[in-house]
Amino acid sequence: MGILVLVVIFISLSQHGDAHGPDICNHGGGLCRVGSCISGEYLAQYCFEPIILCCKNLSPATTES
Repeated sequence: MGILVLVVIFISLSQHGDAHGPDICNHGGGLCRVGSCISGEYLAQYCFEPIILCCKNLSPATTES
């Protein structure tokens, strides 16, 4: 019964809103994080909206040679 509940929760999260899943996030160079992105990252999209975020590194403003 517990596994069935987890499956239902997973399906409802993946179908809610703008849910792309972890594969698209990882393919785009991002990481799925729960809650919020860490310092130096920005919210690119959602892995599972609104709980799991797809965070990507901020592009450096200037690069030194």
